[in-house]
Amino acid sequence: MTDTATVSWPRSGPWPGARRRWLSRGRRAHGGHPTDSLLLHAAVVLVVVTAPIEGYLIDLHPQLGKLPAIVLMATWAGVRIRQRRVSPAPVYLLLAGLAGIVLLSTATHLIAPFSIEYAIRWLPFLVVSALLIDIVATEVSVRVVFVAALAGASIAAVGALISVFVSGDLRAAGPLEDPNDLAYVLTAALPLATACLPAGRTVPLFWRLLPAASAVLLVAGAAVTLSRGGLLAVCAAALWLVARRNLSLRAAGGLCGAVVAVAALVWLFAGSLVTAALGQKTYIAESNIDQRLIRWRAAIEMAGTHPVLGVGPGGFRSEYLPTSHVAEIEELTPVTHNMYLEVAAELGIIGFALFIALIVGAFVYSERALRLGADRRGVVATQAALLAVVVSSVTLSEEYYLPLWSMIAVAYALHLRASRAPDTRMTRGGR
Repeated sequence: MTDTATVSWPRSGPWPGARRRWLSRGRRAHGGHPTDSLLLHAAVVLVVVTAPIEGYLIDLHPQLGKLPAIVLMATWAGVRIRQRRVSPAPVYLLLAGLAGIVLLSTATHLIAPFSIEYAIRWLPFLVVSALLIDIVATEVSVRVVFVAALAGASIAAVGALISVFVSGDLRAAGPLEDPNDLAYVLTAALPLATACLPAGRTVPLFWRLLPAASAVLLVAGAAVTLSRGGLLAVCAAALWLVARRNLSLRAAGGLCGAVVAVAALVWLFAGSLVTAALGQKTYIAESNIDQRLIRWRAAIEMAGTHPVLGVGPGGFRSEYLPTSHVAEIEELTPVTHNMYLEVAAELGIIGFALFIALIVGAFVYSERALRLGADRRGVVATQAALLAVVVSSVTLSEEYYLPLWSMIAVAYALHLRASRAPDTRMTRGGR
């Protein structure tokens, strides 16, 4: 009978002891070298933890942000060569197809000023997503990915709060240049806290409170970005978690109460700063809406005039001024502020279809994993995080950030783990 630890995390026991058991069971289950699992765990944690704080790494050195992905690729290649195995899955065809469209579109628009630069941004995310699917489907527990994502996002949230209440910024930026991007990263990690709460009465109080404290910190960090997209993402994810019973109304009420208490303290000690920030946000809100509508219309026009391969990666920036008839003379190289329209404009209909298929497939396959016996908390948390990403991306161009690709990877990996362990439906019961 297949070890159920290869499908989901244990439901009881303190986190440190459980971690040791998962690692040892993973090594026994897959028959790899004793160090393989540890190396893959370290590489995955490095990539996921550093993604929300990439800006800090770039501040240290412009190329340092690329190091975690390079480490993951090298580690995966070394381990798989030693194991002499690769586990194929249908999702790799979608990723390979999208990578092919990126390369074809880049080749077609090779002389465009941003084409190669943005192709180099696209391809590593596709490769990292494929590697995460393979690794999380075999050696690394889904919960390890969740804890790493929460840890990195919590560090970013601390940076957001410091940027406002120490540095005096009116809108938090922290490790990322754009407050909206920071809100996106924080809200994408927030639903994962519901799957990181250890179960069982023997679990120490500290381990019970840590995910809740992280959730409050993430909400506070997202709040000081003053991002409307972030607010919508939180609401969408919370409704999904409550509807799917990952978050009880009592727990949701407690979280809201904690957030209100923190907000009251902030207002008490920094009311003037909050007032100034809200005033600035209100002043620019209407112009932001008009600006984004203009860019969306330009993206739609680009997709219509270049339907097959689009205007090339990064092509929206170079084609925006002529397409919009110089609607924004002060903004020479803008972004679309809509992930879907940007992908359609830059990669064409085929690339857009493959991109949407990956996202829709992630929801479908994670639901299938649930029916095959995968842990409900992990599946629903993944879906909620991906929903937060989908909602945020309506007003943001977020295809170049890891939360999208890591949650897509986890969703497909959950299905692969469950489908490769059919005995779990008898041991745990189908859902």
